[in-house]
Amino acid sequence: MPHRDDNASRVLARIREVPEGFVRSYGDVSPGAPRFAGTVLASTSADVPWWRIVRADGSLAKGARQRALLEQEGVPFRGERVDMHAARIP
Repeated sequence: MPHRDDNASRVLARIREVPEGFVRSYGDVSPGAPRFAGTVLASTSADVPWWRIVRADGSLAKGARQRALLEQEGVPFRGERVDMHAARIP
């Protein structure tokens, strides 16, 4: 499965590029296949900043734990969602 491994490596590289205080959506790190990004995150080690990856609408997949980590980094929220206009990087 070299192709899948190459794609997973690209997704992980895009996740690692997200600086503290910012987010990307699943689709940003895996264009055309956002669920693949979720699969990669679910099967990877803890050294990847998984909490910086959110749904396209700014909602959180991992709830309170993810929110606490993002707030600790200064990521802005609007209600229950990340303010994607302020926090999203391309």
